[in-house]
Amino acid sequence: MLETLAALVPAFSPLDWLFIEAIMVLAYLIFGVAGFGSALVAGPLLTSWMPLSRIVPLLVMLDFLASFHNWLPDRRAIAGRELKRLLPILLLGAALGTYLLMRTDARLLMLWLGLFVVAYSTYSLLTPKGFRQLAPAWSIPAGGVGGLCGALFGSGGFLYALYLNGRLEDKNAIRGTQSFLIGCSASIRIVLLLIAGAYSDGSLLLLAVCLLPAMLLGGWIGRHLQRRLSRERFTRLVTWLVLVSGVTLIGRYLAG
Repeated sequence: MLETLAALVPAFSPLDWLFIEAIMVLAYLIFGVAGFGSALVAGPLLTSWMPLSRIVPLLVMLDFLASFHNWLPDRRAIAGRELKRLLPILLLGAALGTYLLMRTDARLLMLWLGLFVVAYSTYSLLTPKGFRQLAPAWSIPAGGVGGLCGALFGSGGFLYALYLNGRLEDKNAIRGTQSFLIGCSASIRIVLLLIAGAYSDGSLLLLAVCLLPAMLLGGWIGRHLQRRLSRERFTRLVTWLVLVSGVTLIGRYLAG
């Protein structure tokens, strides 16, 4: 039994394990604060140890678990009305994204979306102002395009963040609602990855178990940091993460 488990564990050196665990702590510290962003940190850094074909399903599993770790403490603050607006549109967007993923080249959409996100977040950072509430109708593009991007590119959380930061004043409600949406999106992607056979190799599941303590530690630190942030600083941090998301999309398009 022990030999079988040892054969499934990736052959990383102790130093490699130290770096990988540290990356996961940092990634889920960001997730614990903002409710998204783990893939922005972990995705590029983990490519030194494993291919993207393993990184994506690994992070989807951990994001799913981290989302529950995030929203359960804030479950009473979750904005039910916003979930009712976003979830049906998110599901439609995810279905469309899955269809496009199998039928078309979505790289041009990646570029245009990246340019829009960079422009919007840059504008928000350069023109600081008080809270101004968005109209509920913005849930349609935020949920639809967010679900579509989650299926196509593995990340749509930054669009939910843009919408929720313009709808809710309570940062706990923003983070809790954001995490719940990420969990729903991740569950859809897990089903799709299961169908595609991404989890047929037991080593990936065992690797996720090995990284689970780092994810929990990062999330715990992130939640405690988030409680110390004012609403203004929280919004600014999320906007910076959204900007990085946009730059990442553009970079992925240019990299081909």
